[in-house]
Amino acid sequence: MLEHGGRLRNAALHYGIAEADWLDLSSGLAPWPFDVPAIPLRAWARLPESEDGLEQAACDYYSAAQVLPVAGSQMAIQLLPRLRRAGKVGVLSPCYAEHAEAWRRSGYIVREVLEAEVDFFLDSLDVLVVVNPNNPTGQRLAPERLLDWHARLAQRGGWLVVDEAFMDVTPQHSLAAYSHQVGLIVLRSFGKFFGLAGVRLGFVLAERHLLRLLAEQVGPWAVSGPTRVLGQACLLDSAAHLRQRRRCEQASQRLAATLEHHGFPPQGGCGLFQWRVTEHAQALHEFMARRGILLRLFLNTSSLRFGLPADDHEFLRLEQAFEAYAKDTP
Repeated sequence: MLEHGGRLRNAALHYGIAEADWLDLSSGLAPWPFDVPAIPLRAWARLPESEDGLEQAACDYYSAAQVLPVAGSQMAIQLLPRLRRAGKVGVLSPCYAEHAEAWRRSGYIVREVLEAEVDFFLDSLDVLVVVNPNNPTGQRLAPERLLDWHARLAQRGGWLVVDEAFMDVTPQHSLAAYSHQVGLIVLRSFGKFFGLAGVRLGFVLAERHLLRLLAEQVGPWAVSGPTRVLGQACLLDSAAHLRQRRRCEQASQRLAATLEHHGFPPQGGCGLFQWRVTEHAQALHEFMARRGILLRLFLNTSSLRFGLPADDHEFLRLEQAFEAYAKDTP
């Protein structure tokens, strides 16, 4: 399996620091989880049913014509390759590594391409996968450009798959409202913005026929009854959405300023994280980890992703660690 952020227990064992003593900035999750509603007993006692309002709540929240709930968008990433025959897939890279891995495992020819190379290769591809905003760089592509790529692919029966796992802070840039178009597939993650990754919930936004085919691959009861209750409550809480977006934006800007102040100005980021390429990435990751601060290290790009500290105390702890690193580094 590929490496991911959020492996706090593993870090606790490796460094001999209790889990409760860590500042985990490795996963890109909003550090303020939404309130978990009271879950009625029937949600635990009965098989989940789809006519409970979750799909409509998601359609309203995402401004999408129709959606398919799945047990985390990772499920969709792994199942989408089953819906096509072998072909050529482009993955705009660097990005979340599970995308290229899923298509390769299913026998597709995968080319990882840079943004500047997409227009050159696009007419030879059957599928193009884009993470927007990108993970880990935070780069965000304009909807108009993505829709242009989709139009070129759709003319030949191709797909544009857009992973919008980090889009909730900036919904005005989403392609969700266009997801009814044939050949456009939008993936949304619930856990990151709502700070509830443990519930394992995500949504696929696409045209009805494709969602029916994907639902057959997903199988029945993929999303548990309690998760459906929780997800619906969070998706309907519009006042909480505004609060969460505001504090994500403020914390992300403060994090960027903190990194710059300590000599590591970010080269990318979004409302849920900041990203920095540096030849000292591995050394800084190790230094922070020995002080109970977990960052996300990307060895292949010698870069670090910093998630959002939740409050003044966590920001102070990060700043003090940077000050100690500056004194310790020649």
